[in-house]
Amino acid sequence: MNLCDYNTIRDLLTRHGFHFSKSMGQNFLIDPEVPRRIAEASGADAGCGVLEIGPGIGPLTAELAQRAGKVVAVELDRALLPVLAETMAPYPNVEIVPGDVLKLDLAALAAEKFSGLTPLVCANLPYNITSPVLESLVETPCFTAFTVMIQREVARRLCAPQGSSDGSSFSLFLQYHMEVEPLFDVPPEKFLPSPKVTSAVIRCVRRERPAVDVEDEAFFFKVLRGGFLLRRKTLANSLSAALPNLPKEAIQRVIAQVGLPADVRGERLRLEDFAALAAALGREGEGD
Repeated sequence: MNLCDYNTIRDLLTRHGFHFSKSMGQNFLIDPEVPRRIAEASGADAGCGVLEIGPGIGPLTAELAQRAGKVVAVELDRALLPVLAETMAPYPNVEIVPGDVLKLDLAALAAEKFSGLTPLVCANLPYNITSPVLESLVETPCFTAFTVMIQREVARRLCAPQGSSDGSSFSLFLQYHMEVEPLFDVPPEKFLPSPKVTSAVIRCVRRERPAVDVEDEAFFFKVLRGGFLLRRKTLANSLSAALPNLPKEAIQRVIAQVGLPADVRGERLRLEDFAALAAALGREGEGD
């Protein structure tokens, strides 16, 4: 069964009485080359267990099943379960798990389903849950890499060079833990129905150790997020709002101490800048 063929999709969905849900961000691929390229980029092989999120009718799932030792696909829309039961019938190494990926214990799921296998993630993520899903995956260390298709605008932000105006606190959080690489774009006409935006595939590989050494990781991320809190304001003003227990004068003094311009904005800082800043601010707080 060609799960990217328009007529096959139409007949399949009609037979099961399925209707697209805008709230779930459902857009099904209609070019078989796209799921094939995504699956190849994932690096999945017989020694891997792959978690897929939102399989739809299963075109990417089928490609992964032909490469991986096991595929576990989490699907929120229960209306798709009978569809997947039909389309995944030829693949005994595929298991469909009904549920909301944001409410699942992913570490426990991987431990249960992927014993003896290297856990990976490969998915066409719904646009509206991209950031929380990526955050959850980053915070689940057993996943050594994830290859995902997301909105191109988001992909560009996540892959933006550190210190550029395109970056964000979340892109730095991701790059702290992962090596992030843009792979290829997927235009709207490759989907049914066609979304209004272009998609892009990125691959994130977990670093053996974080990109920078920090003394207090929780405080480091508090400072990092604080640097972007008031994006149009200077770093001093933004951090003053984020760290109300520290006087603004002390924050300005620390910014100068680590060699940053007084009028610098948070978006211009690299991870090593935030690491130095967090360490100095931590010492300043201890002095108080």
